[in-house]
Amino acid sequence: MCGVGSIFNMSMEPVAGLEAGLAAMNHLQAHRGPDGAGTWRHKSGFVGLAHRRLSVIDLETGAQPMENGHGKVISYNGEIYNYKELRSEIGPEIFHTASDTEVVLKAYEKWGAGCLERLRGMFAFAMWDERRHRLFLARDRFGVKPLYYTVIGDVLYAASEIKALLPFVERIETDPDGFRDYLAFQFCLAGKTLFKGIHELPPGHYLTASSSGIQVTRYWEVRFKPDFDHTGKYFSEKLRGLIEDSVRAHLVSDTPVGAYVSGGVDSGVISSLAADQAPEGFCGFNGRFPEGEEYDESRYARDLAGWKHFPIHVLDITCGDFVENIGKVIYHLDFPVAGPGSFPQYMVSRLASEHVKVVLGGQGGDEIFGGYTRYLVAYFEQCLKGAIDGTMKSGNFIVTYESIIPNLMSLRNYKPMLQQLWKDGIFTEDMDKRYLRLIDRAGSLKEEINWGALNGDYSPYDAFRKVFRAKNVGKESYFDCMTHFDFKTLLPALLQVEDRMSMAHGLESRVPFLDHSIVEFAATLPANVKFKNGELKHIFRKTMDYALPKSILSRKDKMGFPLPLTDWINGPMRGFVNDILGSKRARERELVNNGAVIKKIAEEPKFGRKIWGLLCLELWQTTFHDQEAKFKEALKTGVAVR
Repeated sequence: MCGVGSIFNMSMEPVAGLEAGLAAMNHLQAHRGPDGAGTWRHKSGFVGLAHRRLSVIDLETGAQPMENGHGKVISYNGEIYNYKELRSEIGPEIFHTASDTEVVLKAYEKWGAGCLERLRGMFAFAMWDERRHRLFLARDRFGVKPLYYTVIGDVLYAASEIKALLPFVERIETDPDGFRDYLAFQFCLAGKTLFKGIHELPPGHYLTASSSGIQVTRYWEVRFKPDFDHTGKYFSEKLRGLIEDSVRAHLVSDTPVGAYVSGGVDSGVISSLAADQAPEGFCGFNGRFPEGEEYDESRYARDLAGWKHFPIHVLDITCGDFVENIGKVIYHLDFPVAGPGSFPQYMVSRLASEHVKVVLGGQGGDEIFGGYTRYLVAYFEQCLKGAIDGTMKSGNFIVTYESIIPNLMSLRNYKPMLQQLWKDGIFTEDMDKRYLRLIDRAGSLKEEINWGALNGDYSPYDAFRKVFRAKNVGKESYFDCMTHFDFKTLLPALLQVEDRMSMAHGLESRVPFLDHSIVEFAATLPANVKFKNGELKHIFRKTMDYALPKSILSRKDKMGFPLPLTDWINGPMRGFVNDILGSKRARERELVNNGAVIKKIAEEPKFGRKIWGLLCLELWQTTFHDQEAKFKEALKTGVAVR
């Protein structure tokens, strides 16, 4: 992977300090591309591109920014898995390198923005188009690769990571609406970030900037159109072929490839298929905590590795590792998202980077095929209500409550979730409000947040409902509404973790489930096929069972990389946490009452996320708000413009 940067004055006037700005972007994103750096500036000085390179394909001739000789220049981050096919279609005789970067450049020459629909893979890039006098920014369909931007006066700044934009903002400030989103979901909605004035280019969108201004356009959308004309056998055979083909495509590399092997179904399927097809040197990586079996899935990972005959490296992760590295985790994330899994992901990515340059993961399986237990919790209530009201056959249900009952044993560890769902009564409100109550974390933050300091009347519920009730989702399927919301919001947050934790160590992470052919096909699966008899991920598990050992197939203890954070916070790490939350600056924060947070530590339930979320907020402010001068200093650091 790589780091992208661009600066463009839309008034077409020279940008003061353009060279220093591009160098600062490269300096702050150096970890994304340890194999090379380059910059390009327009002769008139109003636009420039920056790039940091991690060499994976075409190690010799793929340097960037790359020019085509006809007024187009690109800084690109990603992998296009069908680049060889596109190269043949465009005409191989016009290419000068073997890189997928040049394929993207030539594809844009030939099809303009329409090239995005032809790209199979993960990508984010900035391209200067001299003929149209515009800067073109684009991001892949699912947001696997990041791209952020800010506008200061007439100048547009864009980069792979927010930290590369901070030298240019007047002040580092918290976005109040993004802050409200974070408190509710532990991620932001609708392109917001925790930084005021800095936006995320949404997945499946491109941005054009010119003297006429900025326009953001959607080029891809997943549409739920259930196919009721085919049998389960057809769906299963089609799905198997798509997944096998995607793993095969994601193995393309001129460097060694490995895989994260958590011990669960998703990473297990990817690792198993990859082991059958990968070149020599394929290996797996797993992280575990020594506190006990409930924090250790390595036995399942070892079962798979032994069954498929590939070596696996297992890392013991300790409380000391947390103390030493959590600040680095927050720095590389840019802002906290999506729960405590980022910390073990950082540690295992560091381990993987010592052995390979490319690693495959199982991210996306739960959002595509419906694997989260809360889906069962929310749907069970709807089924009960339908049975009592006599509306089970109204079209709103995909399974009956009778068929769900055998699967309810999986809820035994989710009693707090049930209490949260039903704390204000059962069968209340519309299904969107009930589901929001299930996932909303802000309701428990009474004393810890200074709500009066948050200006404006923005409500995360309005943004939530817009996604949950989107027009591209059928109104009749509660299951599709739930999975769609997570696909559009939680998944990009998890991908932020996936990208940032791997790129912190110069490691390229690939996610084969997020091939658009798989996602588009999964959206045609009737919910009663995905969720047959109340079994989460039914069609996926049934289809891919041949790729897993019995020990994984028979598991009932889905973990999701839990860490013993509560045990640490109330034990050996209590002093560390108190020092962070109890510092003078921490106690003077405008939005968070860290004194109240300290008092609530002992009340944190096992696997709770409140203290984690608030601790990360304080570390984020310490790392970025309190260090604003250091980011300004980056403008004085860097390399000469090429």
